[in-house]
Amino acid sequence: MVRARMQTYWRVQRTRNLAMKNIILVITDTFRFDNLFDYAERPINTPMLDAFVDERATSVESFFAGSFPTIPHRSDVARGVLGWPHYGWQPLDKSGPNHIARILGHQGYATQLICDCPHLFNNNFQSGFTAAFQHRGQEGDKHLLHLNDPIPESIPLNKTRQRPLWRGHSLADQHRWLNRFYNVEDQMFSAQTSATAVKWLEENYEANPFFLWVDFFDPHEPWDAPEYMVRRYDPLYSGEPMIHCNYGPASDYSTDELTNLWAHYAAEAELVDRHIGRILQKVDDLNLWEDTIVVVTSDHGTSIGEHNRTGKSNICDHDGRYWPIYPEVGHVPFLIAGGDVLRGQRCSIIAQPIDLLPTLSELAGFETTTRIAIEGLSFAGSLRGQDGQHRDAAVSATYVTPAIDGTCPERAVTPFVVHDGWGFAPVGANGSTELYDLRDDPTATHDLSAKHPQIVRTMRSKFADYMASFNAPELIVDCWTG
Repeated sequence: MVRARMQTYWRVQRTRNLAMKNIILVITDTFRFDNLFDYAERPINTPMLDAFVDERATSVESFFAGSFPTIPHRSDVARGVLGWPHYGWQPLDKSGPNHIARILGHQGYATQLICDCPHLFNNNFQSGFTAAFQHRGQEGDKHLLHLNDPIPESIPLNKTRQRPLWRGHSLADQHRWLNRFYNVEDQMFSAQTSATAVKWLEENYEANPFFLWVDFFDPHEPWDAPEYMVRRYDPLYSGEPMIHCNYGPASDYSTDELTNLWAHYAAEAELVDRHIGRILQKVDDLNLWEDTIVVVTSDHGTSIGEHNRTGKSNICDHDGRYWPIYPEVGHVPFLIAGGDVLRGQRCSIIAQPIDLLPTLSELAGFETTTRIAIEGLSFAGSLRGQDGQHRDAAVSATYVTPAIDGTCPERAVTPFVVHDGWGFAPVGANGSTELYDLRDDPTATHDLSAKHPQIVRTMRSKFADYMASFNAPELIVDCWTG
């Protein structure tokens, strides 16, 4: 009797598993939306992802960062719960019990994390996965010292991020030295991470269902792609290679230096495109598209001259401005394919990272019964062509600790609100509100707040409604709207 019940259980379980689709989630760091489709004034060569949208995927064109930056974003993805009004950069398990890998594992998925992002293991994202693997050495991640060898200067200290320093050396110096000054493509982190993911697919593609999270830290700085690739974007430059931004004013660079900084970013972004393409090709080789949902997205972008900034946050002692999360930072790609997702489509809905978990649940057929209620909203219907509505507004923001009187910290990263084609900074670079028509001004260059006071009031109201819907603490509300 017991044996018969067990056989029935496993038969039902196997049938249920076969009904659920595999999931491949590819997250990059610092990959701007306008890297794709020649949207930018300075186009980057991204043939793999461009072709992915043209031939296979749907691109959600108004996907914006939620909680900012790296770890808060991934917490939103993993939990389906908005973090930034309540907590900042902290271990995933401290943020709450929801974890996409644990949710899937409980329903029979084999779950694997493959990353070179140095922050995931440090913040306990690997917990809950069946298996997890990290390529070490990104951004000063000290995995294997060789102190008999001196640490050379890779970029002048006054041209790069000033902290954290180690033994008087910048992150750029540490990165190049720790990784033995690699200079060929197959030694680049994106190549290593892609190769590991391809191998994993070849060895596990029959493990139905599976969840593979591949996390590329590139094109996060240091931007140290092979110089022969950089020269394709900046062939005449003869100065010091600009491989790491200063997280401060772009005016700290000469025009030629700033162009070279962008060229290093462009070359590294091109490599990321190439190596994601190899994963997509392997999905094709293994004939997985019908039974697999594939997502390619990023946590945020970066400024490379826009708004007289380089980097994504102000950690420069001689820059007194606030740093709103302008579109070059907050607007990110979201490409999705497989199953019954429409092919070759551009979808105009507004969506955010907390929406990924419920969307995948609907597309892949797994349940999302969680201890903490999911706050994200599924947009699977839009991806299937069933409707065109989703979020009314998106807010990109980071957690801050206000003063007792509710005032904001100096030089903080400040929220950016998107609604109905408008972009709004409640606390702009100089502390006053800013308004942009993103339809004609996608990089938010021309502040129109003085010309459209009614729209400013509408955007302020949308922001207040958004914070209220996620139970933002009163001090946080006062900080940004007081």
